[in-house]
Amino acid sequence: MPSGKEVRNKIKSVENTRKITKAMEMVAASKMRKAQDRMRAARPYGEKIRRVAGHLSHALSEYHHPFLASREKVKNVGLICVTSDKGLCGGLNSNILRLALQHMKEWEGEGKGLHVTAIGNKGFGFMQRAGARVVSSVIGLGDRPQLEKLIGAVKVQLDAYINGDIDVLYIGYTRFINTMRQEPVVEQLLPLTGDLVGESTNKWDYIYEPDAKSVIDDLLLRYVEALIYQAVAENMASEQSARMVAMKSASDNAKNVIGELKLVYNKARQAAITKELSEIVGGAAAV
Repeated sequence: MPSGKEVRNKIKSVENTRKITKAMEMVAASKMRKAQDRMRAARPYGEKIRRVAGHLSHALSEYHHPFLASREKVKNVGLICVTSDKGLCGGLNSNILRLALQHMKEWEGEGKGLHVTAIGNKGFGFMQRAGARVVSSVIGLGDRPQLEKLIGAVKVQLDAYINGDIDVLYIGYTRFINTMRQEPVVEQLLPLTGDLVGESTNKWDYIYEPDAKSVIDDLLLRYVEALIYQAVAENMASEQSARMVAMKSASDNAKNVIGELKLVYNKARQAAITKELSEIVGGAAAV
């Protein structure tokens, strides 16, 4: 049985750890509410521009944007992987990275090349260790998604799609369901066809000003940017929720460990007292 001093040191160490996890839980709860508000505020714009892009994809126009054209044969795949910069958020990053790795192995088995853009330090490190071809990355996003930081890394993939270096582009992130549940997903970003823009039985006819190319180019670029911004906002809300739950679980576990250690300490202390009493009684009997 360990000595009383060793147990006291362990209790003090666990109590200090519990103070840290409790503070991190409170900070994550505060950031979670703000991240959820930003995520929900961005959803109406994303849904509206998705509807407009869907109508535009079915419109009668002489100009066809490359984002709306499906390639007959897919030789190269682009992947934008969204993770967090920091850890201590449960299985959030491991779940999305496991799903991304599963898709990467499937594409590799089909003989397709892969171009990866890593958003977040955890994903960037993982892709480097996995030996993936990382064409661009962005880390240090902070607690608020900023499109000006994202667009540089994302533009590398968009230019690659327009130039024909990749034939399809996917984005992987963690979708926020509720505080206790976050779902890792890998969705097709380009080309904008099928379920992405919906099916329509009507042919939309627009009058473009100044011309169809200028309007469609700008609108579809804004559409892709909105999807990526929404994915990052969803991932940040999921990160703070997962961190709050993880830190609460760590605090509860630390409380249980402290209770068990105190029980061990009391037993050790009682054993020491009993031993001392036995020695005193034995000494008195000998006299």
